[in-house]
Amino acid sequence: MSLLANDRPLVVDLDGTLLRSDLLLESAFGFLRQHPGRALAPLPWLLAGRAHLKSQLAAAVALDAASLPYNPEVLAFLQQQKAAGRTLVLATASHQSQADAIAVHLGLFDRVFASSPGTNLASNRKRGALVQAFGEKGFDYMGNARSDLVVWASSCKAYLVDPEFGVARAAQRLGNVEAVLSKGAPWLRAWGRQLRLHQWVKNILLFVPLLAAHRALEWPLLLHGLLAFLAFGLCASSVYLLNDLLDLQDDRQQSAKRLRPLASGAVSIKSVVLALPLLLLSAFALSLWLLPGKFTLALAGYYALTLAYSLVLKRVMTVDVIALAMLYTARIVAGTFAFGVRLTFWMLAFSMFLFLSLALVKRYAELRQTGPHRERASVRGYYPGDLAMVSSLGAASGYLAVMVLALYIQDQATIAQYRHPQLIWLACPLLLYWITRAWMLTHRGWMHDDPVVFATRDRNSILTGLLFALVFWLAL
Repeated sequence: MSLLANDRPLVVDLDGTLLRSDLLLESAFGFLRQHPGRALAPLPWLLAGRAHLKSQLAAAVALDAASLPYNPEVLAFLQQQKAAGRTLVLATASHQSQADAIAVHLGLFDRVFASSPGTNLASNRKRGALVQAFGEKGFDYMGNARSDLVVWASSCKAYLVDPEFGVARAAQRLGNVEAVLSKGAPWLRAWGRQLRLHQWVKNILLFVPLLAAHRALEWPLLLHGLLAFLAFGLCASSVYLLNDLLDLQDDRQQSAKRLRPLASGAVSIKSVVLALPLLLLSAFALSLWLLPGKFTLALAGYYALTLAYSLVLKRVMTVDVIALAMLYTARIVAGTFAFGVRLTFWMLAFSMFLFLSLALVKRYAELRQTGPHRERASVRGYYPGDLAMVSSLGAASGYLAVMVLALYIQDQATIAQYRHPQLIWLACPLLLYWITRAWMLTHRGWMHDDPVVFATRDRNSILTGLLFALVFWLAL
């Protein structure tokens, strides 16, 4: 591959080429996040044409050009060409204002072609504009999509960047492919991270009612539990995809979250948009077909609450952590429906206080990461000065869970259910230790942004959990 500059301008596409993203989809989900009550507003804009849609979204949503996921290999290539004196041109179907902001930020391009309110500069329109400006075969073109094939047909040399399926073969038939640039990322690993498969461990909460009912060795119920675990996992993964789509801009502002597959461009927005409904439909199809109807209703309630949390509730102070606690508790409620066991007052009270404490751990850890220089933590209504209050509320909620456990031991039903109920008292200091240690680690800044994931990886937490389970087994 020759990397030497020549007299022909090099024209570069934006979405999927220079950027590992799609600005139209980013703008659409940014609009949905900022204006959830106007979720249907883009539909009449689309009916007026894609150019009008892009214009309206660009006016409504401000994208940060500095935080967008640029392709480092393409950037390095363009910088080399620019240093050699070559003319670089940005040509994109994205809106003119967005393209101009990116061109200003990078400082590489001599000219910008982009969509205007009346013209969607894609495919043949882009080809026509470039041929008019530089002549047939008077430019080289760098792109990635099937719509770029007509542009490559009129270019002198074709540069392919992470081409879409089947595009490389079609481009080779044109006979002018100069180079193919591909990041060659391990897509399976990237998708595993994007779907947050490690977060499926939270679905173990579905089995808590089965354990509490002392029926964990009944194989038909265990099979129901595994099916419920899978259905909740698929549903939860669809939720994570939606959350990441809505939080793209915020995630890119945080040192850890900007490395997530979607935020970094390792997984494309288009593929996530396609996968989201497939996962959700699979979850409900499995539930409707093989699990009790009440479980399906619980799963629908969980998804509805999650949707409300993603769109509105997570930006309302205190409501956000209560909603998070309810999402954890919803798994236990769904478990009772999956197994057909009784949902007790003690189980609900204990889980609500414990999970509220964990939700506040999560919020405290996120707030602490913003640092004192930030006036506000994201858009959740918390300030750095709230750290002390958040930790006080979280620790108090955790200790209330211990008190509920202590009261549970004195309940007559508990006394009748266990041979040695007094042994359950040993679980109280274990829980006190774990909650206190979790909050101390959070205060020191050592807590993972998800305390449940932390608990599954922390040796002390695992040992404490095993001892906790041993106490209840001995009490039987």
